[in-house]
Amino acid sequence: MQKDKLQKLKENLKKVYFENKDKLLFHGWHHIEFVRRKSLIFAEELNADLFLVESAALVHDLNYIVKSDSKPEDAKEYRAKLLDECSYSEEEVIKIENIVLAANTFERNLNISNEAKAISDADSLFKVLPTTLVLFSSKYITENRIDFEEHVHRILAKNKFIDEGTYFYTKLAKQKYSEWAKTQHLFWEQAQECIRDTDTQEMLKIARELDVI
Repeated sequence: MQKDKLQKLKENLKKVYFENKDKLLFHGWHHIEFVRRKSLIFAEELNADLFLVESAALVHDLNYIVKSDSKPEDAKEYRAKLLDECSYSEEEVIKIENIVLAANTFERNLNISNEAKAISDADSLFKVLPTTLVLFSSKYITENRIDFEEHVHRILAKNKFIDEGTYFYTKLAKQKYSEWAKTQHLFWEQAQECIRDTDTQEMLKIARELDVI
């Protein structure tokens, strides 16, 4: 039964994401599939409920379909509707909603469930991948209609958790990817310093006037 629910949910969501692929440049199906796969790996270490982890990972970013630059809670009704269509029980819907909200990477709370920790680690990992830094940073800016300075500010605000040792929850993620997180943090610190330079600001102004950026 759980396998059937997951299969239907994945098929339905894949269709939804491909219908919205032109606006989901960062939080598209490529992101969802990555988080789903990595969440299950981290969930094994935490002995988390794999069914709930996979389900929550699939629906964790539906808010970006509802509205750009939004929060997970903005898709509560939409999530419930899609899960109900795939025969999830009311109890399962509530559990998944709680996991999604707790896994929000803008916050870190050591008291969240193991299911939420698994998804948070996978989501955080996507953000520190060298490929994300090179290929998808500009896509986040375009998707959410923010400027580069705001993008840098948001990243550095979250990266404070690296120093606190709470950027990742699982031992696997900490051991394997902490250096990536630290390197990425250093890059964005340098980016912030760069955009404060008056000559850089003038260069960016000209680039905007020429529709380069």
